[in-house]
Amino acid sequence: MREDAQALDIRDVTANWVNAEVLQRQIDERIKALADLSHTPLFFGRLDYLHAPGVDLAEGADGERFYIGRRHVHDADGDPMVIDWRAPVSQPFYRASKKDPLDVALRRRFGYTGGELTAYEDEHLSDPAEAEQTSKLLQQEIERPRVGPMRDIVATIQPEQDEIVRSGLAGSVCVQGGPGTGKTAVGLHRVAYLLYAHRERLARTGTLVIGPNKSFLHYIEQVLPALGELEVKQATVEDLVALVEVRGTDSAEAALVKGDARMAEVVRRALRSHITPPTEGVVVVRGSRRWRVASYELEDIVRELMERDMRYGAARDALPQRIAHAVLVQMERAGEAPDDRVQDAVARNAAVKAVVKAVWPAVDPAKLVLRLLSDADFLAEHAEGLLDEQEQKAVLWAKPARSVKSAKWSVADAVLIDEAADLVARTHSLGHVVLDEAQDLSPMQYRAVGRRATTGSVTVLGDLAQGTTPWATRSWHEALAHLGKPDAVVEELTAGFRVPTDVITYASRLLPSIAPGLAPVRSVRENPGAFEVRAGAGPADVVAACVLALENEGSVGLIAADARCGELAAQLTAAGLTYLAPGEETTAESRLTLVPASLAKGLEYDYVVLDEPAAVVNGEPDERTGLRRLYVALTRAVSGLVVVHTTPLPEQLAPSAR
Repeated sequence: MREDAQALDIRDVTANWVNAEVLQRQIDERIKALADLSHTPLFFGRLDYLHAPGVDLAEGADGERFYIGRRHVHDADGDPMVIDWRAPVSQPFYRASKKDPLDVALRRRFGYTGGELTAYEDEHLSDPAEAEQTSKLLQQEIERPRVGPMRDIVATIQPEQDEIVRSGLAGSVCVQGGPGTGKTAVGLHRVAYLLYAHRERLARTGTLVIGPNKSFLHYIEQVLPALGELEVKQATVEDLVALVEVRGTDSAEAALVKGDARMAEVVRRALRSHITPPTEGVVVVRGSRRWRVASYELEDIVRELMERDMRYGAARDALPQRIAHAVLVQMERAGEAPDDRVQDAVARNAAVKAVVKAVWPAVDPAKLVLRLLSDADFLAEHAEGLLDEQEQKAVLWAKPARSVKSAKWSVADAVLIDEAADLVARTHSLGHVVLDEAQDLSPMQYRAVGRRATTGSVTVLGDLAQGTTPWATRSWHEALAHLGKPDAVVEELTAGFRVPTDVITYASRLLPSIAPGLAPVRSVRENPGAFEVRAGAGPADVVAACVLALENEGSVGLIAADARCGELAAQLTAAGLTYLAPGEETTAESRLTLVPASLAKGLEYDYVVLDEPAAVVNGEPDERTGLRRLYVALTRAVSGLVVVHTTPLPEQLAPSAR
């Protein structure tokens, strides 16, 4: 298929060089999408139907066989050899069961080692004599060591995951999933499915995956290309709102207020305060004639534009045209026959421009927010009834900046500027947005993401128990309202495929303190995993635990409170252990990663060594946030977890808490 694409000759099929360039680019993208991945087999399953799909069963048509793979593969004659996992005919591979075989006689799973076919496993779903059994190949694939970036899960998608993956483009979905339930993989595969089912529409409108940080995006960046999808953009929320350079940080109190949804109304009021009702009319001179628009007419025009709640910039652009229209009405009454060119000329008249500048001046979003954060009186005027004095004091800069460029903007400030920019000019909307680790976003950040999907749909992924910011989401319904998608369906994944039973059971002791009422994850893995809590004597014990973990196959993550990473790095270097930073790709030669607890979210390692749980908790502004950070750190392990501590464990994890 790749050779066929490379051999295409487009010299005689394009009308001009522009068409030739476009077509050649499409061919190049096609060739890139057909690249061979040495460890990624073309097919992983087979379905033998009792009857040919789509044929009336009463006609007694013979069955049909399909091989299921990551993408469609055809032979030299164009006949299909492998069916794309997203095709309707492939769906029973994920949904069929002994109770509901979906007309499938046999489902075969293939096992691979390093790209080589090594095993297969059959289920005769329509045979009542065969008992239902757990797939050994499925268990092996789930428990396979993790080295390198995140992989696709097309061979192991479960029925409840498949239902979310294949949900339609028109509706938005929120997936609540505990550690290891596969919510990130579900979100990425949902994008791949939507691109398959609605390719033309999404090619026009675009798709975007939003992650919590660059390390996370680097970790997941190969999943979609492995499925042949190369056009999906990835970004953090900070990337979306990068209208100014972020060089500053906020206190927790300031960030909490700046991230509150009430700030949207403060910004709106501040922007609208620039509109000044006209006190005088305007006189337009054209040739020997003078045309006057009275002040009360101007007031009516301005009031109508304000009541329509248009974008500030769009209304400002419309104002001179409305004034010009009022002049044209007078011209027509006087017997003239002006056309659109005359209206445009009047709108550009110096007198009209002067009125627009005075009544509806241009506003720079960054300068507006700069004034709000620098001018106490200006903030108080527009925050009245919204923010109390203490909250206003929290967001005001102690030392006001002189200009937009010199200001040390924080991430929360950039979100406020993005809010103001959208009030001035509408933000471009995409066809579909995936928002991962959403529980850590502030209401204002949700609004920033929602602006990118006003005409599209979203897939929200997160876990309320893993919220590690002071403003972490308390309920998905509240978050979805800020996102502008209050009607989104909330689905919950509770079956854990990644975290071993003993590890998730230990971590779940924290749930009553961090997310009361949230159902704990139920691990479906047969292997309980390795788990140990060691009372150590210092960093040397942590290094020893890392050395021991490296004797196993797969990746090792040393997770520690941010403040302790420097000391541990020195200890690792002194012991001759090389280590990576989060997001750097593990290899067979370099399998140890030193992970600050603040960057652990979304990452996974075969074996995790967790240093000083109490230090992880104490590194956060409050105990609840600290315990949530600890919950994240405890649940990064795929095969084993070793907890090393010298100071007492948090009471929820103490032996007496069992």
